[in-house]
Amino acid sequence: MQKKQIEIKKVKEKITFLKDETGLSIFLKPVKGFSSCVAVFATRYGSVDRCFKKKGEENFYTVPDGIAHYLEHKLFENKDGSITFELFAKEKALANAETSFDYTAYYFSSPAENFLASLKILLNFVQTPYFTDENVEKERGIIEQEIKMEEDNPHWNVFFNCLKAMYEKSAVNVKIAGSVSSIAKIDKDILYKCYESFYNLNNMALTLVGDFKEDQVLDLIKKELKQKEVIVVEKQFEKEPQEVVLKQKKIEMSVTLPVFCIGFKLVPERKEELLKTKIGLKILCELLFGEGSSLYKEFYESGLVLGAQLEDMTIAGSNYLALILEGESKNPEEVMRKICQEIECKKKEGLNEEDFMLVKKAIYKEEIEEFSTPEKMAGFLTDCFVQEVDFAEKLEIVANFKMSDLLQCLNKIDTKNSNLTVAMPIESGS
Repeated sequence: MQKKQIEIKKVKEKITFLKDETGLSIFLKPVKGFSSCVAVFATRYGSVDRCFKKKGEENFYTVPDGIAHYLEHKLFENKDGSITFELFAKEKALANAETSFDYTAYYFSSPAENFLASLKILLNFVQTPYFTDENVEKERGIIEQEIKMEEDNPHWNVFFNCLKAMYEKSAVNVKIAGSVSSIAKIDKDILYKCYESFYNLNNMALTLVGDFKEDQVLDLIKKELKQKEVIVVEKQFEKEPQEVVLKQKKIEMSVTLPVFCIGFKLVPERKEELLKTKIGLKILCELLFGEGSSLYKEFYESGLVLGAQLEDMTIAGSNYLALILEGESKNPEEVMRKICQEIECKKKEGLNEEDFMLVKKAIYKEEIEEFSTPEKMAGFLTDCFVQEVDFAEKLEIVANFKMSDLLQCLNKIDTKNSNLTVAMPIESGS
């Protein structure tokens, strides 16, 4: 087992990194004094990974949409009939899992004295799939209900309708759980195929943060890791046209005030460039739409945007990169017009250096605060693994970010290559 200490000088922290012979990446951060410990077991496998092959295989294999999420559900069912959540509860641990576009993660938080027992549960159930025709069929009904419930959520629905209006080929335009029709194609053989490919330990990371003894957790990990063969998976993504599919899209839902999503479709970037762009977009959103901005003041005084502030998000992958803004407004088209106008204005006039420095300091402080609790630290380290980002480098990029970097990032936003998606109140009689 390869072992090294990674020092993050900006926060005066050291992380122990180990690469097991199985290929598993392990991040350890023992912290004295915390009452709880956190563990995250994650794989670089998300909803967009629908076409792949093992290295050495001739042909790529395409699977139904929603299978990464389906797998997440199924792993909690154990062959001996035990219920995983009840096993965690006996150790006073709170456990959960989540699937995103590019990863699936299983995690728990437990009292320090129960950490080893809880960690054993985590390692065991994630490494022990149990799929039968009967239990796969049973789960299908549960996930169908989840999909239908998501369809009733206006913010979730508007977000994915916006992605569908922007992206023609990329799997990012499909809801993470898939659709009722796509999950109908999933069976135990497909689940095992995806599990064996992406839950290979070479594609996974285990992150542990809290008050534990390093030698004890390493002894346990060594005993519980089951896989020896290292598998490398090659993914294939469809070429995505740069132009948005639709400029505007409207749907009707049970809302009292229109809910909107504004999406700006950007050119996808290589991983070494992407981190800087994501940081730049975060700074830009705070400068242009945050509480200290002139646009925020205008939205607040006019009441044009409910709560005045927009929620912002950057999504990125091999064939997609987009800035998403979300909010509620009686006039979403006017909000869109003002946002695009502000972006174009700043492209011509430039940005205020003093405001930039204040925002940069605030965002740097946010990054530092990722090390304030076991939960935040574990999430930060896992996210860096998934994105293949050096976590020490991330803080350096924020600290050294320049106005020229920000202006370069601003110019990547093409306001004409955008989409406005709105959930409108259902008209009476319709």
